[in-house]
Amino acid sequence: MKKMSYSKIKTRIFKQLILVLFDSLLLILLFEIAFSIRLGVFFGIGNYPGILFVPEGTLIIYIFSAPIIAIPIFAKFGLYRTVIRFIDFKGLWAIIQSVSLFLIVFSTILFMVAAPFHPSSQGVPRSVLLIYWLLMIVGLSSSRLFARWLLIKLTTKKNIQNVVIYGAGSAGRELSIALSQSDQYNPVALIDDTPALQKHRINGLEVVSPDNLGELIIKRKVMEILIALPSVSRIRRREIINSLEKYQLRVRSLPSVSELTEGSVEVSDLHVISIKDLLGRESVNSETNILSTNIKDKTVLVTGAGGSIGSELCSHIIKLKPKALVLFEVSEVSLYTTHKDLLKTEENINILPVLGSVKDKKRFDQILKRYSVNTIYHAAAYKHVPMVEFNYYEGINNNIFGTLNCAQAAVNNGIETFVLISTDKAVRPTNIMGVSKRFSELILQALSANQSKTKFTIVRFGNVLGSSGSVFPLFKEQINDGGPITVTHKDMTRYFMTKSEAVDLVIQAGSMGKGGDVFVLDMGEPVKILDLAKKMIRLSGLRLKENQLSEGDIEIKYTGLRPGEKLYEELLIGSNVSPTLNPKIMSANEDMVLWKDLKKILDDLEFTIDNFDQNRLRKLLIKSMPEYKPKSEVNDSFYEG
Repeated sequence: MKKMSYSKIKTRIFKQLILVLFDSLLLILLFEIAFSIRLGVFFGIGNYPGILFVPEGTLIIYIFSAPIIAIPIFAKFGLYRTVIRFIDFKGLWAIIQSVSLFLIVFSTILFMVAAPFHPSSQGVPRSVLLIYWLLMIVGLSSSRLFARWLLIKLTTKKNIQNVVIYGAGSAGRELSIALSQSDQYNPVALIDDTPALQKHRINGLEVVSPDNLGELIIKRKVMEILIALPSVSRIRRREIINSLEKYQLRVRSLPSVSELTEGSVEVSDLHVISIKDLLGRESVNSETNILSTNIKDKTVLVTGAGGSIGSELCSHIIKLKPKALVLFEVSEVSLYTTHKDLLKTEENINILPVLGSVKDKKRFDQILKRYSVNTIYHAAAYKHVPMVEFNYYEGINNNIFGTLNCAQAAVNNGIETFVLISTDKAVRPTNIMGVSKRFSELILQALSANQSKTKFTIVRFGNVLGSSGSVFPLFKEQINDGGPITVTHKDMTRYFMTKSEAVDLVIQAGSMGKGGDVFVLDMGEPVKILDLAKKMIRLSGLRLKENQLSEGDIEIKYTGLRPGEKLYEELLIGSNVSPTLNPKIMSANEDMVLWKDLKKILDDLEFTIDNFDQNRLRKLLIKSMPEYKPKSEVNDSFYEG
């Protein structure tokens, strides 16, 4: 359950006490009014000149005891769990039940218990109780509406925003209640495409058809749209978001059911539309038995454990009950952070943080022996294209020879499974990062064909959302800063997937691989980066500024392709693919290089690196990999020559 802050608890208790006091006074006053109606004494009507009936004797005691009896009963029926902002059927029924039970108890005390001792109580007309019952139902319901009005008046800020909630299901209803207690938002309607719900009222809010949303926005001066559809499919969510884009209002959404924590929906659950919502592609399905094949009761090692993919891998692996998890990372800060986060899990698993570089073959070999590792997930790599392009030698040394060191150590130690995290940039590479990852793939394929002890598997996918350097968080930051949004080229397109999907693919592929396999994910259609930027602007409730002289909020600035960058990415070198156990995962059948031939190339590369001969290195890369077509000149100024 969600924890409530101390300030919220104090505020809630204060509201409850106010309502209890109000109800207590109301109960006394309504009894007086019930008598007055029965006796006809209002404003001197009938034979009684008074304005209200004035009880005498012990009857006064019983009237003033009414709150003592009623308040515990009302509390039991939930009338004080929160201030009831909206009186719907459920709330009205709770009031009717609590009032009825109170009156039964009260009349029993008045006529059966007290009567023998205080005869004055017998003079109370029985019809007074019926009138009292009706008055209490009306009074308690009205008091909640009055409390709502009063609290809004007392707490409302001048900048309160009118919002509509898209979704009239349980999440939408809970969100409307949460918003009604907020001093920032004023829900004015619910939007739902279910005809049976339209034109009805839920929690005091009219349910409106999506066709009438435009009219509603203008009429009620709506500032924001909140999507409360946590159980809807990603495809349907994308369709809804696309339909809302034209209104140029800020759009926020509740996360999916799997992401919502247990408990009631709260305002804090809302987040800005994520790229997952924009992409609209369903997640990769996974089965626990497939995922756990190379993990359960085994010692697993993850290289680059502190990176975006590596840390996500570790969080998934630990849930699959390994015998031990070895975190291998060159960055002390990243290793500390990942280790600290993993220790928060409730899994009783031995987690071993190990500092080290994949370039240190001897160190890596010792670690495999020391911890008797069974499975390796190799996520350690320099991946930022411009950064690697400016650092030729380190990129090749880390990505190619680091992978070679790890793979050979795996063979020497009889490691069962070795899974390489690759990238779509390895397909017909145009940059050092891509060509280095393609060489990594070739190394694993060649070693796999040359031995049978270690099962090597390659997993290739596109851009990962939320990883360091990802375009989506960059765009969000730029929008928050007031722009401009920087796009390298208007035709730039990319494939995207979530970190969770990427990790699921990696783990599943490692289980399905037979040796030397290259697995790719069916990632749907590629996304145009410019379209993504425009959508994010509009869904933030802002306008695109076409140029410096035009009206608008956020400008898009084209910065030109970065060194080594290409407009389009590919996942397959050829078109020869085979299905797997998961329809979203394909096995690519691609050409490989024999180990004896590849080793000659690697020896030549290593010699060239050791001698800092950059020009020869570039020529050697192009010669040994004809599909490598560099897009830029040599950029590593440290090794000029």
